[in-house]
Amino acid sequence: MSAGPVGVGFIGTGMISDTYLENLTSFPDIRVVILGDIDTARAAAQAATHGVAESGTPEQVLAHPDVEIVVNLTIPAAHVPVSLAAIAAGKHVWSEKPIGIDRDAARELLAAADAAGLRVGIAPDTVLGPGLQTARRAIARGDIGTPLSAQTAMQYIGPDVFHPNPDFLFARGAGPVIDMGPYYVTALVNVLGAVASVAAVGLRGREVRTVQVGDRAGAEFPVEVPTLVQAIARFEQGATSQSVFSFDSPLGRTGLVEITGTEGTMVIPDPNTFGGEVRITPVPTLAGMRSEPEWRTVPRVGVEAGRGLGVLDMARAIRGGLPHIATGELGYHVFDTLMAIEESVGSGRFVDVESTVGEIPLVPEDRDPFEATL
Repeated sequence: MSAGPVGVGFIGTGMISDTYLENLTSFPDIRVVILGDIDTARAAAQAATHGVAESGTPEQVLAHPDVEIVVNLTIPAAHVPVSLAAIAAGKHVWSEKPIGIDRDAARELLAAADAAGLRVGIAPDTVLGPGLQTARRAIARGDIGTPLSAQTAMQYIGPDVFHPNPDFLFARGAGPVIDMGPYYVTALVNVLGAVASVAAVGLRGREVRTVQVGDRAGAEFPVEVPTLVQAIARFEQGATSQSVFSFDSPLGRTGLVEITGTEGTMVIPDPNTFGGEVRITPVPTLAGMRSEPEWRTVPRVGVEAGRGLGVLDMARAIRGGLPHIATGELGYHVFDTLMAIEESVGSGRFVDVESTVGEIPLVPEDRDPFEATL
C-alpha cells in the first residue's frame, strides 16, 4: 500500500474549482498534481493561481501516473462519462453532484467502479462538516427525542442573476431540485435515514431566461426543468419531510433545515455550508406557548474546513483500507430521490424510491483536516 499524501488531479476548472483548490492545496494529506480542462488556458490560469505545478487536457490528467483520485468538476451531463473515463484509467473518482443525469448511467458507473476495485465519492461533502455532524450527535443522544418530521426551504430568484453561463443550471440534470436539492436531501438522509417515497408538485416560472452578467449578458436560453417544486417525502424509518426548491422567488430564503422530534425542534445550519450553529428549542410549557421560543446552542464538534473534505476523507480511507463516508451509493440514493421528485411533478402521484442506503458513519470527533496523517 502506498504511503504519503494522495495525488489528486482535477478535470474541470470552472467557478467551483476555486473553493476546492483553496482547501485541497492546504490539506497535508493531499497533493494536487495537475489540473485539466477542455479549455487548457483556463486550467493553466487556475494552476498558476493556486500553485499547482502542472495543467493540461483531461486526457493528461487521466494519464498522469501520480494521480490517484480524479476530482470531476464538469457540468452534470459530463459527470458519468468523465467518471467512467477515470475508472477506466485506474483512478478513484470524486464527482460534484449529481452523480449523473439518468439512473441507468449512474448505476453503470457504480458497477464499473466495483468491478475495478475503485472508489466513487459524490458531493456534497458539506455533511462532513461540524454543522451536520454536531446535529447528528445531538439527535443520537436524544436531544429532541424521536425525530418525526423535517422541513427545508431553498428559494431565491435563480442563478442567472450571478452566473455568466447559467444555461446548464436550467437544463436536464439541474434546476433547483437536482442542482441544490442534493444539499438538503443528503442532510435529511444523514439525519432521518433512507427515503422510501416522494410526492411533489411544480412548474416553470418562465419558459425562457436571460443571462444577466458577463460577456453573454442579454442572451436568452430555454428552461428545460421545473423551477419551482414543493415536495414531501416518507422515510424508511417513519419520519416525513416537506421541502421547497425554487429559482422563482423574489424573496430569498435558503438554508432552512428544521427537524422536529417528540421532545423539541432542532435548526440545522445551511446544508450548503460546513459550519454554523445547531440550535434546539424544547417542547414549551403552556406559558411558553404565548412567548418567543427558548433556544439553546449545541456545542459544536469538529474542525471547520470546506469543499474538498470528501476528497480528503476518501484519500485517508484509501490509505487506511477503510470505508469513506460520502459514497457513490449515498450519492445515487440522493439522486434517485430527486429524480423521483421530478417524476412525481410530472405524474401527480407518489413515486417509490427504488434505491436505499445504509447507516452513514459519523466523522470522528478528533479528525483534523489540517493534520498530516499519511
